[in-house]
Amino acid sequence: MSILSIAFPAEAALPALQALGGAAVGAVRPLIGLGLLAAVLVVFKPLLVGLLRAALLVIRPRRSLEQRSQRRILQSILMINSMARDLDASQPGLAAELRLIAARG
Repeated sequence: MSILSIAFPAEAALPALQALGGAAVGAVRPLIGLGLLAAVLVVFKPLLVGLLRAALLVIRPRRSLEQRSQRRILQSILMINSMARDLDASQPGLAAELRLIAARG
């Protein structure tokens, strides 16, 4: 400390203020980074969603129309057969008709 610290008290407090400011900037810097990352994600969300869908199609391609219709037919056959199993004990005639319908596809 010098004689000038009496004349200029703000300069004497400058190192303490610099340390306090450095701590404040160190605490705020990650928040600013997260805010910028969130802003970039919001702005580029359509692009990122498109890239994610394209990557998903590379990993698991979409089935053709014929494959989807065959899958739907198989699901309906399985459902009719399960209904026939449920009705087998109480109404065997109806269960037989359901199995006949399922066998036709």
